[in-house]
Amino acid sequence: MVAEQWDKDMLMGKTGPMEGKGMADAVKSDPMLWGRAGHLTEEQADIYEKVKNEIVARENTPDFASTIYSFGEEEGEVWALLRWCRARKFVYDDIIKMVDEAMECRAEAKKNEFYLDPKLALGCDMALYMAQFPQVYSGYDKNGIPLFFSKPAKMNIDAVEAITTLQGIIKFHWHYMMIDFGERLRAQKADVEGFHRFECVCVMDLSGLAISQLGSRTLAVTKEQAFIDSLCFPETMNRMVIVNAPSFFSATWKIIKTFIDGRTAGKVDVISSRKKAEERLLELADADQLPSDYGGTGPSTEETLNSQAPGDMKRLYTEVMYIRGSSSYKTEINEDEEVEVFVWTRSVPGAKFSIVDQDKSNGPPKVYAPTVEIVHKELSKDQSEKPTSASLTPTGRIVGPANIKVKADSNGSRFSTSSEKFLVQVCVYNKSS
Repeated sequence: MVAEQWDKDMLMGKTGPMEGKGMADAVKSDPMLWGRAGHLTEEQADIYEKVKNEIVARENTPDFASTIYSFGEEEGEVWALLRWCRARKFVYDDIIKMVDEAMECRAEAKKNEFYLDPKLALGCDMALYMAQFPQVYSGYDKNGIPLFFSKPAKMNIDAVEAITTLQGIIKFHWHYMMIDFGERLRAQKADVEGFHRFECVCVMDLSGLAISQLGSRTLAVTKEQAFIDSLCFPETMNRMVIVNAPSFFSATWKIIKTFIDGRTAGKVDVISSRKKAEERLLELADADQLPSDYGGTGPSTEETLNSQAPGDMKRLYTEVMYIRGSSSYKTEINEDEEVEVFVWTRSVPGAKFSIVDQDKSNGPPKVYAPTVEIVHKELSKDQSEKPTSASLTPTGRIVGPANIKVKADSNGSRFSTSSEKFLVQVCVYNKSS
């Protein structure tokens, strides 16, 4: 199946590439070596062999092996199998149960080839989704492990719900793990000699996080993603560095880490100081691999996110409009740019939108786009159906320079107790020659 083979003595560090590196005793001084190849106890090595034999016994169930080799056989037998062994602390029955549960969990996604097209998975462009929940791979640590930057405090749940569904987010997560992350890992394996840790270093930026943001809608998204990751991609977090941590989170973490094992706690750094966070990140990665907004010299995370915009789009920005009666959103278009404008919503009453010039000094404002009515035809009361979207610039892009105002008038009652939510999406392009 896989060319890379380790026998029992190699797993225990008695022979092979890990010979002379402390064997299982090295774990006492470095808990991060626990369960790693070359540092197993005899009992752990025996469990590894049992799991390996179970794969052979289930050769007529190829999904069992492909579930263990989450990112493909390129990972290597010993590295893939030991991830699952560590995740269930080398308890054989628990390991096999976990693989069986993961096999069932990923069955639908596998049937759909793990959603090769992220736009079809989400129902919107990936760049639009990322603008509401910024997360991006950018650079590698000093061991060649991908760096992943996530900004949960920037997540706009109202905007997310206006453009996709929870099911769409789950489909996209399968794509992001199996296709995007998987391809990065396989490329590293092919290009970097000695690379075998199919893991990532996660930098979680909590700048601006408030307790009020941790509502049930937001947590539903993170809970689903975390469930998939922990079950189907075990032991893929090499390290987590939580930066710009607010005081309430830092205090909570001090309590939490007393209840978890030292190896897990040792993978997490919680840092409030920006200076100390940058120093820590520069210990993990070279400056040219770190984004400039995290103390490095590489492209900023915003630049990397903008580079993922589809086609010839230069960048995009969005605004959630909360409309009860009427509302407006103003923005400027640079001289060398032109824009398209879209609106996304789940509003059943809907609203009428138009785009005009902000300048009224020379009489009635110039109309850049005709009035467009947007109404969501609700089929159910839950969030499982796709939202409605429409272009506000169906006759062509608005060319800069211009100061535009997106005007909206609700179709609902002015005396309604709640506002209707609409997401305005402005796609920016270089001006056509």
